[in-house]
Amino acid sequence: MKARSSYMRLATTLSCVRWISTLSLLLMLFATGSAFALGTPEQRKACTPDVYRLCAGEIPNPRAITACLRRQKASLSEACKAVFEQ
Repeated sequence: MKARSSYMRLATTLSCVRWISTLSLLLMLFATGSAFALGTPEQRKACTPDVYRLCAGEIPNPRAITACLRRQKASLSEACKAVFEQ
């Protein structure tokens, strides 16, 4: 019983660490001064899933992320494509 309790605490802690890490990555991505990072909150919301899906290796470099998204234009979600067509 004690081992199970320890496992549950560890799982909860790891879940919190993962959530905090994800939040930190998002904050680093949006805190930089590039054109992408200066986009509107709606633009960032539209493209964030695509960044994680297609360009996660470029985080936290906003210029590299923007270039990656442009290269992956055919694979972008409709919402993110609309951002790049503006």
